[in-house]
Amino acid sequence: MITKLTVKSFKSLEEVEVSLGQVNVFVGANGSGKSNLLEALGVLSAAAAGRVDDEALMRRGVRPGVPKLYKCAFPGRQPLHIFFGAENEKSRYEVSLFNPSSDPKPAWRYHTERWECGSELIVGRSHRMSPRPNPEAGLAALRAVERKPGDPALVLLNTLRDYAIYEPNTLTLRGIVPENQPREPVGLSGGGLPAAVLALLRARHKNERIREALRSFHELIDWSKSIGAGPSSRLPLSPSAATSRQAIRFVDRFMAEGRNVLSGADASEGALYVLFAAVVTLDERAPRLLAVDNADHGLNPRLARALIKNLSQWVLENPQPRQLLLTTHNPQVLDGLPIQDDRVRLFTVSRTNTGRTVVRRVIVNDKLLTMAKEGWTLSRLWVMGHLGGVPNV
Repeated sequence: MITKLTVKSFKSLEEVEVSLGQVNVFVGANGSGKSNLLEALGVLSAAAAGRVDDEALMRRGVRPGVPKLYKCAFPGRQPLHIFFGAENEKSRYEVSLFNPSSDPKPAWRYHTERWECGSELIVGRSHRMSPRPNPEAGLAALRAVERKPGDPALVLLNTLRDYAIYEPNTLTLRGIVPENQPREPVGLSGGGLPAAVLALLRARHKNERIREALRSFHELIDWSKSIGAGPSSRLPLSPSAATSRQAIRFVDRFMAEGRNVLSGADASEGALYVLFAAVVTLDERAPRLLAVDNADHGLNPRLARALIKNLSQWVLENPQPRQLLLTTHNPQVLDGLPIQDDRVRLFTVSRTNTGRTVVRRVIVNDKLLTMAKEGWTLSRLWVMGHLGGVPNV
């Protein structure tokens, strides 16, 4: 698990350090830098895999951009490099990358790279090395083959390399438009949801934890009698609907038999999103480190609160350790967070009067506990400005 993330000179993140838990929720105004933080981790992921170019970034859900937009552009001296670092309890990986703003190249160049485990320096790279290695290729990715399975440094690097940012959208979840960013188990936009749901349904027969999670789904989506997936040709879909070969199948418990079957194209987007959230937190093929941008997608406030409560439980109780980063704008999400558990962390994201992004963790202290006893919920505290991370409008 990543315990600390450091970012310098990337977009609005001039210098940010975040101590992460297992479930991490970032709240803040639009444009405050929440997505920038997720994407910074995506750039570091590509660097850990050995190459930072548009293809590697898009595979991780990072929006590709030109160097003059990736580097901080605040008035004054402009940075030459962008820097990223991550660590777990025993090891650390960090890198600085260079790409000239005046003549950008397809791939970013490694300026420095450092990979260490305790007192052991595995990779120490600088631009002064002689002979100079290929500046577009990461050394840590090459040295990784020399490390033994279970080695803390290799665990860190593999965790970083597998990272992805998921951002489901309604049309892709419904199967109306194709998935253009395929990643197991469901695709970054949610286009692989039917096959992923079928995989979960198969796994429930041998896994009580997954059975319990699917029972929770029916509590969250109370109109659903059963869920599944099947060939689109066998579902009640308009012939003019552009769909994938497979589609989600819902049975509505209130409708008459024979007329109570819905496809993903007709079901509520909230139901599809809850299924998506279950897949990325329960499916063993999902990355051990992942992010979901805009985690309140298509959810009413009460459903958002209930989902985040269940989602936190699914992550924390997973025998295969998984680490989750979420961004949200829905205040009710906060009320579903068990933040008295140190593994669950809430952060507010805001920008200073000079535009720099600041990330602050919300700590459960005596003041917060006293206000909670007086009836203040986390959502109310946030909306009223007591936690920070709200727009000044």
